Amino acid sequence: MALALATLCLAAVFAVMQWPGDTYGTGVGEQRLIVLADGSRMTLNTSTEVRVQLTKAKRAVTVKQGEALFEVAKDASRPFVVGVADAQVVATGTAFLVRSTPPQQEASAVFGVTLLEGQVIVQRNEGGAESALSTPIVMAPGDRLRVDRPSSKLRQSPAQARLDRPKLDQVLAWQRGVAIFDNTPLPEAIADLNRYNKVQITLADPAAMSPLRVSGSFRTGDNKAFAQAVATLFDLVVKQRDHGFELTPGPSETAPIPKEVETDR
Repeated sequence: MALALATLCLAAVFAVMQWPGDTYGTGVGEQRLIVLADGSRMTLNTSTEVRVQLTKAKRAVTVKQGEALFEVAKDASRPFVVGVADAQVVATGTAFLVRSTPPQQEASAVFGVTLLEGQVIVQRNEGGAESALSTPIVMAPGDRLRVDRPSSKLRQSPAQARLDRPKLDQVLAWQRGVAIFDNTPLPEAIADLNRYNKVQITLADPAAMSPLRVSGSFRTGDNKAFAQAVATLFDLVVKQRDHGFELTPGPSETAPIPKEVETDR
């Protein structure tokens, strides 16, 4: 009787989790694996929110913010459609990564799609406004599509889309608790690592420090170590602020980070 009751409770919980229209999310520094009712898997990275709607007619997911890895169960009769910004990614059975960057984050891309296996088509949402996706883009394994924000001087112009082929171990390093940068602008690297920590890193003079570039592997959630490493590399000073750490131009000898300020994953 006890075993039967436990089984029924588990089935009820699973049914509630898979009900169409569910919203799933992760907190700062959290990762979460979700298996959908159709067998598809979603791995959510830090500070991510997605909305899922599974019906007999469609499989639809919207990435409101953050980053998610999708491993799609094959079902030719029901394409798996992921909406992000003003675009949608259409797949049947494949694996791909979608990242949506909020406007306030210091990053050049509005969103990105990286295809790991299979094939996807990225296209503008039906009825959407003018965008960088004037024609559908068919991606091959290893491709990354990034839609960049318009430059500050051309805010009225549409964003720009570009394809490249990044190192996949670098793109998926977050699954190992690592962020890998390769000649990345310092503000963008800081914005990436700030996603994993409530203790934030800021720049005293972002315009003057934006030409600085970062390369290397850093543990996510350890902003303290990253601030110290960057300060040493670029002859900066680390100062304690209410929100965390501020990097300022300074002499070659950097100020020590107070021990009482700890990272919060």
